[in-house]
Amino acid sequence: MMKVLIAMDSFKGSLSSIEGSNAIAAGIREVYRDAEIKMLPLADGGEGTVEAVVEAAGGELVTVQVTGPLQKKVTATYGILNNRKTAVIEIAAACGLPLISEEERNPLIATTYGVGELIIDALKKGCSDFIIGLGGSATNDGGVGMLQALGFRFLDSENREVGLGGQALNEVHRIDDKNVYPAVKKAVFKVACDVTNPLFGEQGAAHIFGPQKGATPEMVAELDRGLQNFAGVVAKELDRDIHLIEGAGAAGGLGAAFIGFLQADLSSGIDLLLESIGMQEQLQGTDIVLTGEGKLDGQTAMGKTVLGVARMAKSQGIPVIALAGSVTEEAGDLNDWGITSYFSILTKPLSLAEAINPGTARANLQVTTAQIFRLIRELKRTL
Repeated sequence: MMKVLIAMDSFKGSLSSIEGSNAIAAGIREVYRDAEIKMLPLADGGEGTVEAVVEAAGGELVTVQVTGPLQKKVTATYGILNNRKTAVIEIAAACGLPLISEEERNPLIATTYGVGELIIDALKKGCSDFIIGLGGSATNDGGVGMLQALGFRFLDSENREVGLGGQALNEVHRIDDKNVYPAVKKAVFKVACDVTNPLFGEQGAAHIFGPQKGATPEMVAELDRGLQNFAGVVAKELDRDIHLIEGAGAAGGLGAAFIGFLQADLSSGIDLLLESIGMQEQLQGTDIVLTGEGKLDGQTAMGKTVLGVARMAKSQGIPVIALAGSVTEEAGDLNDWGITSYFSILTKPLSLAEAINPGTARANLQVTTAQIFRLIRELKRTL
């Protein structure tokens, strides 16, 4: 019996990883009706991570009201795995760009407070281990908002508590951790982070990511000064250098907050996800792996989902087929990293709008998969 593992990322803007996996499974069953198919929808720490981990590892989704980026209540969802100890949180659920309109974007006032509220909710439900997906934030507050929700107090030169948002960073003069929620200190945080930016400076959070969050050049300068001040206070008060640690500038400085205050480990997003779902064990006994994403290009080799799956499958000698909406010339290097062969699912010239239409993408995935497995079946007969 043919044993196939489908480990797909989403086709962003078109199909979720679950929808894509179902289309591939349908194509396989056209050829191998009795195939044993296991589906592990994946994500790399960004959008879709919670659903992917809960789907693959088992668990439940939890929905709560938290403080959004503009300090208004929003509905956010996170996951608790079957062991009842592990929570999976995407920070964008509480402070992401999609939660506010483009006109409202302002990292001077946007806060990560809701991320801390999600963590507190999970702690109260008995969780002690956390998988955190960074990315997509509307904030540039150095994670101070999240830390305030956890009980840390950030005081100005007159011992008054500072406000929320990136604009408060220049006011931070002292840190008080006496009222931190007790369970926070015992919790273990593993953070999915695929950027290496420092906290401040020309390659820091404000300069590199601030403009996409609505920051004007003047705002960028103010935010950068604030992050530098914040790092200085942390160094003085806690004797920790949070500036140059790789990933400190992720999600507007949330990386620095997790490292400096919560002793988190930052890892490649896909590596952390694959570890959390026990991918090595899932691969055992598999004949072939199918993976894929919307576009295979040079960025794929920089640690995206497809490459993570391919590396792990290669370590067990399992062939890997990658499917994508489009494939660029740079994708050729992926054969050296464990992808046996890759294919575009486009069957004829299409506009981008036509290609990403969910119905079209679903049909093309199924057709392409069926054709590949017809070839596999014929080769098995003749070789």
